[in-house]
Amino acid sequence: MAGAVLNTINTRLDAAAIAGILHHSGAKILFVDHQLLSLATDALSTLTSRPEVVLIDDISSTKRCASFGLQYEQVLASANPVAYPPVPVTNEWDAIALNYTSGTTSEPKGVVYSHRGAYLSTMTLLLQWGVGLQPVYLWSLPMFHCNGWTFTWGMAARGGTNVCLRSPSARNMYQAISRHGVTHMCGAPVLFNALLDPTECRQLTRPVHMLTGGAPPPAALLESIESVGFRITHAYGITEATGPALVCEWQQAWNRLPAAEKARLKARQGVGALTLADIDVKDKETMISVPRDGVTQGEICLRGSSIMKGYFKNKKDTDAAFKNGWFLTGDVGVMHPDGYIEIKDRSKDVIISGGENISSVEVEAALYRHPMVLEAAVVAMPHPHWGETPCAFIVLKEYASNEAGIEEGDIISYCRDKLSHYMVPRKVVFLEELPKTSTGKIQKFILRDVAKRMQKNNPKGDANYSRRVEREINDINRQPEARVEHVMALSRL
Repeated sequence: MAGAVLNTINTRLDAAAIAGILHHSGAKILFVDHQLLSLATDALSTLTSRPEVVLIDDISSTKRCASFGLQYEQVLASANPVAYPPVPVTNEWDAIALNYTSGTTSEPKGVVYSHRGAYLSTMTLLLQWGVGLQPVYLWSLPMFHCNGWTFTWGMAARGGTNVCLRSPSARNMYQAISRHGVTHMCGAPVLFNALLDPTECRQLTRPVHMLTGGAPPPAALLESIESVGFRITHAYGITEATGPALVCEWQQAWNRLPAAEKARLKARQGVGALTLADIDVKDKETMISVPRDGVTQGEICLRGSSIMKGYFKNKKDTDAAFKNGWFLTGDVGVMHPDGYIEIKDRSKDVIISGGENISSVEVEAALYRHPMVLEAAVVAMPHPHWGETPCAFIVLKEYASNEAGIEEGDIISYCRDKLSHYMVPRKVVFLEELPKTSTGKIQKFILRDVAKRMQKNNPKGDANYSRRVEREINDINRQPEARVEHVMALSRL
């Protein structure tokens, strides 16, 4: 309405990263919540050209921030809607938002959304998720992630109530669900583990619809979270597609299937968003569609009006992201006979061992079925004979800890009973926590780097060296601000 472009900044970034975004985006005005004032001040101190700052203070608190820039409430009170009517959108292809990618596989890039793309994505999700009038929406998903998967706009369209939490802990989420009668919420699968924490988990008295995406959720985890009372809809999306692009539309006939089979079907990424022109799984080199057999792998490709306009000030990467009019997602998947797509891996995460392609997602799914595994991530480790072999990074459930006596050999033996032998991890590393982005995506590029260095510096697999690596990664995870130095830290090993 102001004729501006919205850039929601990841609140969990450090000052240097925020300063980089402010500089690259050319921001003119920066709205800052009072809890983030110190972080914003540090970021602004490094800039020669600074945006105007508008401070959003806590008007209900007696402890107010010192005068800093403009005050949000004062700006609102002094507004004159008669003299300054909303700016009309004369071209629906004009930019509405600039979102920076989370950088799970590369450096963040600024993704430009159009008014048309944002509108279409918003309406699609409301329709395909079946959101009715006046929903009560719990913000367990950050609004800086694809504009809250477009539900910042969607809740306004349906007259919804927004329930916001400064700390989305399991206890706070369950309390908000009970107190406000929450009907809908979103989140990455990592949120399931928090909600299933034995010390906080509670059975819901009424169903809560949850849209999940960000990583392929293991079927076992889906089955567990639904047993509590959450009704899960699985979607797939990326920043460049203005949020979710595939939705696993549920079919009534599937309700008669066993729980495990329903969870397996629900774990698929699904069919295309209604407002996309087309989706497909193609051979990246020939751009020919793969057979609809649920086996042949290819790259997931999208095209339509809700795809980004491009990367801001980055023509090279924009051109590389498109081929023959299709946007290349970088995700490897299969097309099932019923037209549903299932992700098998990020293209960078496929492990090629002795000429065989190994899906890290498939290996992770097997690991998640182990009763003591809380989280798992599998990456390629260089091998002198096979080229690459799977390396598993695992977080054990809290009650398992050291008392359970779970060792590397136990996990490898378990996998041999569940997987083809060439898919079994050759190395298992136990961690307190997996490195993640602020939106809960596992940062596999960090783990790939760890695996590569482990093979280079410890080819004989000395156990003491492996324990040193585990301690190093755990130390980095305890100090989020130091994660940008992870390569330097690991190189010391």
